[in-house]
Amino acid sequence: MSLKQHTSRDERFRQQYLNSQDYLIPFLEEVLPIKSDMKIMEIGAAEGGVLKAFTDRNCWVFGVDLNPKRIEVAQGMMAEEVEAGKADFLAVNVYDEDFGKEWAGKFDLILLKDTIEHIPEQEKFIPYIKRFLKPEGKIYFGFPPWRMPFGGHQQICRNKWLSKIPYYHLLPRGIYKAMLKAGKEPEKVVTELLEIKDTGISLARFERIIKASDMQILNKRLYLFNPIYRFKFNIKPREQYKLLGSIPYFRDFVTTAGWYVVGPNG
Repeated sequence: MSLKQHTSRDERFRQQYLNSQDYLIPFLEEVLPIKSDMKIMEIGAAEGGVLKAFTDRNCWVFGVDLNPKRIEVAQGMMAEEVEAGKADFLAVNVYDEDFGKEWAGKFDLILLKDTIEHIPEQEKFIPYIKRFLKPEGKIYFGFPPWRMPFGGHQQICRNKWLSKIPYYHLLPRGIYKAMLKAGKEPEKVVTELLEIKDTGISLARFERIIKASDMQILNKRLYLFNPIYRFKFNIKPREQYKLLGSIPYFRDFVTTAGWYVVGPNG
């Protein structure tokens, strides 16, 4: 069964704003003080709720997304900030050649909040986005490990049973698709969930990509209960137990979010 935030853009914006203000910024500031002159880009900005917390700190923010409708919503949700010159939004593919040239070396911080698990060819994408950083710039990644109970994002299913069953996204692709079809999920939902199955990323693979991209992990936090669950389910955030978080492969099944701040080596 879909939650309120799945159908209400205002609720999604509110939750992302509060999550960013209460949890994301404090996590970042353990290694990167957020200053008023910083330029911040979010890839996969959606409604812009994450960025609102940074404009409150007088940063200049730039939200990009492939979906023009989401960018239009973000411009409306943050109309005051856009009018004041504190924010801008653009529907664009960051691989676009002109975009790459215009924004190379411009940002102190790049945010990918619940985004990297949707992007194909992460081994190509992650090193690519380094070009948008200033020399001392950092990148934040936050994502649900693919093998966690709802790592397939199946909670968006319209069928109330399919939206509540954990782990079945790990079944072979054909069986998974058949279950979604049998549950009479709309074709759009089936396509989206299969795309996520194709791009889902584990903690270990993410960390290998960072190392192979000549970057280093500057801060890391694994969550047993994702901070956003405070707003979605009234569940208090809890960090993963150190022992469970140290067990390769197994940790992906019991960790609902991995948060990282990374930067170029040297």
